[in-house]
Amino acid sequence: MDDVAAAAGVSRALVSLVMNDSPKVSSERRRRVLDAADELGYRPNRAARSLAQQRSRSIGVVLNDLHNPFFAEVIDGITDAARADGLHVLINSPNRDPELEIELVENFIELRMDAVVVLGARGRPDRLAAAGREIPLVVVGDNVPGVDVVMNNDRRGGEIAVEHFAALGHQRVAHIDGGAGGGAFERRDGFWDAAVARGLDVKVLPGEYTETAGREAVDHLLAAGPLPTALFCANDVVAIGALDRLDDHGFRVPDAVSVLGYDNTNLSQLRRFSLSTIDQPRYRMGCLAMEQVLKRIAGDTSDPVTHLVEPELVPRRTTGSPSPSHSNAGGPS
Repeated sequence: MDDVAAAAGVSRALVSLVMNDSPKVSSERRRRVLDAADELGYRPNRAARSLAQQRSRSIGVVLNDLHNPFFAEVIDGITDAARADGLHVLINSPNRDPELEIELVENFIELRMDAVVVLGARGRPDRLAAAGREIPLVVVGDNVPGVDVVMNNDRRGGEIAVEHFAALGHQRVAHIDGGAGGGAFERRDGFWDAAVARGLDVKVLPGEYTETAGREAVDHLLAAGPLPTALFCANDVVAIGALDRLDDHGFRVPDAVSVLGYDNTNLSQLRRFSLSTIDQPRYRMGCLAMEQVLKRIAGDTSDPVTHLVEPELVPRRTTGSPSPSHSNAGGPS
């Protein structure tokens, strides 16, 4: 900074003001400082600045599954809201490993991040809550006691799936669940309870939020007997895997079986799939997470809050009324 100040013919204090984007510097003097910094190859030391200011101006994001487009769309909301407030976003992924998730959260704390956002939490809730007492921490997509949460009303989403199938005339329905993934338990319970209440023949198959889970669940259903006429998948990624395996076996969708996803990601909207799905407002959830982060950074010490957003049905081409010729057998078309 002394070298830049000498080259620009200004004080070191003025260089500091320019590097901190102070509005108190005239445009002409700002230009001189920036030109000198560029000529000398000077870059501010962010680590030193964060120590001096006790702020890193950075947010850490722990993204549990890089392969799930839902999270990418949540991050769009996070990054846009962060940049609007002059914050940087750093992203890391534990690849669905609960222990590594906690380790990454603790790493972000050690790096003096201003806050941490966890997408699709899988780590122990008590350890996440403990981290939340050290740093503003928001979880997106799962209900973790003791921290701020932004989540979908997933139980209601499962109920909407049953209502959609019932309105189309389906009697034999199944659900591929999301295992330990965020919101999976609530979606499963909502679907099961609503189906039982309507007197439907219902099955639930264990899974996780992956294409492989969708493929394996279809294989299991085929080995166990006739397919149900409607299949509710824990998310769009599972649904894509199920569609792929149904196609392998020559089943036409929705003639032989209807398939419904969850999330309404960009993947579901592709013309090739035109996947019926349950919408989560991904971008809005990211923005809500950042709004809560900014409140905490500003000093809000109120009790943890839960922002619950409501799901909506998005019907497309993969759901329809059961075909009379397959309503009992469920065979290929």
